[in-house]
Amino acid sequence: MTTPEAPPGLDLDVLGAWFAAELPSAGDQLQATLIAGGRSNLTYVVTDGTQEWVVRRPPLGHVLATAHDMAREYRVMSALQDTGVPVPRTFAMCTDPAVLGADFYVMERCAGTPYRYAPELELLGPQRTRKISERLVDTLAALHAVEPASVGLDDFGRPEGFLARQVARWKKQLDASYTRDLPAADELHRRLAESVPAESAAGVVHGDYRLDNVLVDDADQVTAVLDWEMATLGDPLTDLALMLVYFRLDAETGDGNDSARNVSTAPGFLDERAVIERYSRGSERDLSGFGFYLGLAAFKLAAILEGIHYRHIHGQTVGDGFDRIGETIHPLLDAGLNALKEND
Repeated sequence: MTTPEAPPGLDLDVLGAWFAAELPSAGDQLQATLIAGGRSNLTYVVTDGTQEWVVRRPPLGHVLATAHDMAREYRVMSALQDTGVPVPRTFAMCTDPAVLGADFYVMERCAGTPYRYAPELELLGPQRTRKISERLVDTLAALHAVEPASVGLDDFGRPEGFLARQVARWKKQLDASYTRDLPAADELHRRLAESVPAESAAGVVHGDYRLDNVLVDDADQVTAVLDWEMATLGDPLTDLALMLVYFRLDAETGDGNDSARNVSTAPGFLDERAVIERYSRGSERDLSGFGFYLGLAAFKLAAILEGIHYRHIHGQTVGDGFDRIGETIHPLLDAGLNALKEND
C-alpha cells in the first residue's frame, strides 16, 4: 500500500510502525496534517482513519540547546493531569532518533479553538470575550497555585536564582541566533542584569502563556493549556508579564491590518489593569516592582523571535508569516526599556 505524502518532519512509514507498537489499538497506516500557526515546535494531527492524536516534535534545522525539550513538555503535562489545570492526556514519548530524527511525543487532540486575533473574538461578542479573558487569567492563577512537590515536579527546575538565570539565558539564546547588531538588546540586557529583584514564591512556570496557547470550547471554557516547551520551576510572575507584553507588542507594532489585531483589543477583553487585578486576587502574589518582569518578558520574547528570524532567513522554518518576524524586534526591545523606566 502506498503511504500518503507526509508533511515536513514526519516519515509516515516509520511513524506508523512505531504507533502500532506503542499505542494500544493504533493502526500503522497513518495520515498527518501540519497544524498551521506554530512558530516553534511542529504540531501535527495524526490519524489512522479511526482515531486521532496530536504529535509534537522540534522544528527542522537550526535548534538552540534546551529550547525545544520534548521530554520536559511531556513530563509537565503528564504531572498536571489530575490538577485543576486543563491539559491534554499524554500517551507516549519517543527518544529514539531512528523514528523521526528527533524526540517527539503523542497526546490527546482536545476540542477547542486557540483564539489569536481580535476579529475571532469579536464574532462572539463582548460578553463572551470578557468571560474568555477572565478564564484565561484564572487558569494561569490555578497553574501558579499548584504545589510542585505535590505533582512530582519538585526537581523540575531550580527556583533559586531563577530571574538572574533567565536574564543570562535569553542573552545566550539571542547571541546564538546572531544575524545583526541590536544595540537596544544590549542595553536592555545590561539594565536587567543590574536590577534583578528577589523572586516571588516558586511555582510551575509555563513560559509562553497567552490565549492562542490555550484551547477554548463553545461554552467558553478553557479545555487545554498547550505548548509547554519552556515550562520550569521559577517565579510565576514571569508568565503574567509575558502575557501582558504580548498585548503591549500589538500596540507598539500595529500595521493597520485589522484582521491581525491582537485578541486583547477585542471589545470586552480585560484591559491590562483588570488582568493584573484579577490575577492578584487569585494568587495573592506581590506585584510591586512588576516593571522588571515586563522588561524581562520583552527581552525573552525578542530572543525567541530573533531565533525564529534566524531560521527563516536560513530556510529552516515551516509556515507562513515568518518574513515579518524580524521587524517586530526593535519596538519590542524599546517597550522593554520603557517598562524598566516605569519601574524606576
